[in-house]
Amino acid sequence: ILNIPADARWAQKGVIVAGGHGGGSATNQLNDPWGLFVDDDQTIVIADCWNHRIIQWKKGDTNGQVVAGGNGKGNRLDQLDRPTDVLIDKETDSLIICDSWNGRVVRWSRRSGTTQGEILIDNIACWGLAMDDQRYLYISDIEKHEVRRYQIGDNNGTIVAGGRGAGLNQFNEPRHIFVDQQQTVYVSDNNNHRVMKWNKNAKEGIVVAGGQDQGNALTQLSHPYGLFVDTLGTIYVADSWNHRVMRWPKGAKQGTVIVGGNGQGKRANQFQYLGGEFITTEKNETRYIHILNKNLFISTSRSTICCSCTNFRKFYAKTMETIHTLDKKKNPRFYANLRVNSIELHLMIRLIQRLLKYTSIKHIDYQLLIDSLGKLREIAKKN
Repeated sequence: ILNIPADARWAQKGVIVAGGHGGGSATNQLNDPWGLFVDDDQTIVIADCWNHRIIQWKKGDTNGQVVAGGNGKGNRLDQLDRPTDVLIDKETDSLIICDSWNGRVVRWSRRSGTTQGEILIDNIACWGLAMDDQRYLYISDIEKHEVRRYQIGDNNGTIVAGGRGAGLNQFNEPRHIFVDQQQTVYVSDNNNHRVMKWNKNAKEGIVVAGGQDQGNALTQLSHPYGLFVDTLGTIYVADSWNHRVMRWPKGAKQGTVIVGGNGQGKRANQFQYLGGEFITTEKNETRYIHILNKNLFISTSRSTICCSCTNFRKFYAKTMETIHTLDKKKNPRFYANLRVNSIELHLMIRLIQRLLKYTSIKHIDYQLLIDSLGKLREIAKKN
């Protein structure tokens, strides 16, 4: 864990270290990179979500190397389906991957010649991963709204934080996780707009950043994703919908903006939706923030779930068209299995959740969105 001085300063313009050649599937491109992991030699391993692969970028390389997946979307052992996070298990020299849309966590050896992975944990709506010094694996489940700790080889795990809701013992879509040397678990509680700290064996968490409703004041967060905690207990969090990275010293009632916070945009000192250990922009790039002689890496991409102003009308029209089509069908199995432009059940839920955030847009049928969201969630539970 890094020891970052309290008076550390960050360069305000990012440097491209992966991608930067537009969205695509070539080895010098990325397509919605989500989680990433940086090795000791500054090799970056990236969950290249919509390319259904894990790609590795060594320092100074102009092209990455596919190290897991990359064989199209699917559930075979040589395939991934929209991975959202990845880490390196140095003990076994392997990758542990949150294969999110396959509902599983898989392991791929980093040894040359590896052509497929193995399933570690199945039937889990995983999003974020972390591993502590004792090699316990921590996984966030965005459907059960909890974080579980697993020993490698254990498919059940132990709940260490969460349960659906807004109380101190609850989450609302926990995303990313950080675990310190005392097995304290920090979680970005996305839809509660806060970061929670759960001490080992605690029955409830402590709000350590945000928690003052959604907003852009220095006391607030808006859909936090990636986070990091240094040895002083200072929290660094990707404040997604505020397009900024914030620093919250231990015990502080408000944070400070260290990167971004200059409005939504594409300039080198701006971001457009941060997520995971990443910030989404239109250029499919990966950037890092230089911290003295250490590097905190943040990946960037264009998010296909978040819509920009230019495509909002088409996005909204397609979603509403889909909902109206669904409402005409009485057969719930059809409702659950329908595909419209490859939009699947759980993605539809997320799309509608995103639409509901656009409260300033006129002519949106919010009640229809809310009703349809309820129907989709009920079907998701049954399936």
